[in-house]
Amino acid sequence: QVQLVESGGGLVQAGGSLRLSCVASGSLAGFNTMAWYRQAPGKQRELVATANSIGTTLYADSVKGRFIISRDNAKNTVFLQMNSLKPEDTAVYYCHRSDYRGLFWGQGTQVTVSS
Repeated sequence: QVQLVESGGGLVQAGGSLRLSCVASGSLAGFNTMAWYRQAPGKQRELVATANSIGTTLYADSVKGRFIISRDNAKNTVFLQMNSLKPEDTAVYYCHRSDYRGLFWGQGTQVTVSS
C-alpha cells in the first residue's frame, strides 16, 4: 500500500508563488508516475502535471510556463512549484501516484489565489 501526504497550500495574491510537496510512503519500488491534479468548486478534477520515475514530465496547457513539477526520488517526494498564480488556479490540489500496484491519491491541499 502507498500513502501520499501533501503540504504547502495556502492563500496567495495573484502573481504570487506557492510550492506544494507530496511525500510518498509505503511500498514504492518500481517504475511509477507521480502527478498533481486539481479540482475547483463545481468542476471536474483535472490533470495539472505529471513526472515519471525516469524524468519525463507533462503539463496541462493552462499551467505551461508557470508551474514546474519535480521529484526527489531519494526522499520519495514530488513538488509543484507554482508561479504567476491566477485566481483561476484556485482549487484543491491532489497528489497522485500510479504504479503496478494501482492508483493512489493524497487527501488534497487547498490553494486559494486572490485577485
